[in-house]
Amino acid sequence: MVRDKFVTADQAAAMIPDAATVALIGGGGGLMEPTKVFRAISQRFKSEGHPNTLTVVHALGIGDKKTEGMNHFAYRGMVKRVIGGHWVWSPEMQRMARDNAIEAYVLPSGCVMQLYREIAAKRPGLFTHVGLGTFVDPRQNGGKMNEAAKDDLVELVQIGGAELLWYKSFGIDVAIIRGSFADADGNISLDQEAANIDVYAAALAAHNSGGIVIAQVRTAVARNSLPARAVRVPGAIVNAVVVDPDQKMSYALDYDPAVSGEIRPPADRVLPSLGQDVRALIARRAYKELREGAVINFGVGIGEGVATLIAERGEKERYYQTIEHGTYGGSLMVGDLFGYARGASAMIDGPSQFDFYSGGGLDIAFLGFGECDALGNINVSKLGGLTVGPGGFMDIAQNAKRVVFCGTFDAKGGKSQILQGALRVERAGAVRKLVDKVEQVTYSAQSALERGHSATLITERAVFEFTREGLVLKEVAPGIDLKTDVIDQMGFEPLMPTSPQAMAPTLFCGDADQ
Repeated sequence: MVRDKFVTADQAAAMIPDAATVALIGGGGGLMEPTKVFRAISQRFKSEGHPNTLTVVHALGIGDKKTEGMNHFAYRGMVKRVIGGHWVWSPEMQRMARDNAIEAYVLPSGCVMQLYREIAAKRPGLFTHVGLGTFVDPRQNGGKMNEAAKDDLVELVQIGGAELLWYKSFGIDVAIIRGSFADADGNISLDQEAANIDVYAAALAAHNSGGIVIAQVRTAVARNSLPARAVRVPGAIVNAVVVDPDQKMSYALDYDPAVSGEIRPPADRVLPSLGQDVRALIARRAYKELREGAVINFGVGIGEGVATLIAERGEKERYYQTIEHGTYGGSLMVGDLFGYARGASAMIDGPSQFDFYSGGGLDIAFLGFGECDALGNINVSKLGGLTVGPGGFMDIAQNAKRVVFCGTFDAKGGKSQILQGALRVERAGAVRKLVDKVEQVTYSAQSALERGHSATLITERAVFEFTREGLVLKEVAPGIDLKTDVIDQMGFEPLMPTSPQAMAPTLFCGDADQ
């Protein structure tokens, strides 16, 4: 008989040795986060000084931008190195990276998830085109985000005459995962979770590296009571299980069977509303880029507004909606619940979802942007010296057949008044987003165009098309001054082979600050 694998959170925390490489599971807002175990690890370090000098790996952003998630590891001495896909959910970890208190690396979320599979299979690493021509390319930064980061985690190679990036394998000593139900043998079900993400891939990477797997679940069940189809992580690779009866779907959401995919609700209880502000008008203009039957993805931010419009107009059946966490269909949730969906049509593992993306399965992606330059380089990964990380942005943007970047024209304090059929810029933002040179290249339009893809950038003031010659100004908002409100507020001169057209006046209504 296999021993009972249930342990307390404190006992689980005591299993993690100093200098371990730890794979963490979770998504922003509490998605799939094993919070009780994270808290116990944090408390042990604060009281005992152990575990220390950890290398922490996470594909998605984890936390609440305050105290949870990665914030439980943001102590000097506790962590030596962080390899993360997205960092904004832990401002303290961002500051530690800025101050060189840790070795900070960023790799694309999809590549991290897929690398777990390569590690588990004892292969030398992940060989992929994802990241070529961006900051993870060794010819630029190689994913290194500060001076403390010295090791080369990514190498440029040629296979069959083609350039590829080699994301190198490394051992995983501990994986901390989460599920809904577990039996005493350690079999884990995800039936009441909002996504699968990279739970199995991370667990297998740790087990096959000779490491341990710690799982947190909400409910303990009897041996042999879980249907085989419900078990997503077999007990053979799980070492310890912590039960947290207070575990929630997110920090704000206790449990909703429509979010876990257990039921298909007949209709949304409360339809989302896009509103009438500047962000809404950008989303409405972006919505015009849709085409019937397209397979689409939405990034966090203004791109979410397109999903809201689709739900608001009852058009979910017209498109195949996806998010990188592994979800298809349903009503996509926004804000801190990005990554969740009500009434999804399918939920698959995150690494498999990124296989779909990296192979070009997406027709259109609606993504945000932090900076853009004249060549169409986009930066979302390092802004104002702070490590942000792209999340799944690179895996998606580089491979979607068409990308629509959505964002305000500038940032920090800008104010525009939306009039009847026109726009008035009352105050320019303190931060330019259309700049001479981006701080870091997260997306290269020139590389995408060479692969036959297309891209558009939409703001409330203007719409730009990406071309091999550079950024072409195609449309401007009615009511603004082209030179004063657009060209003079950019760090470069846009191309205008023909006079730009006016954006549709019907997009403009109401009043709003940016």
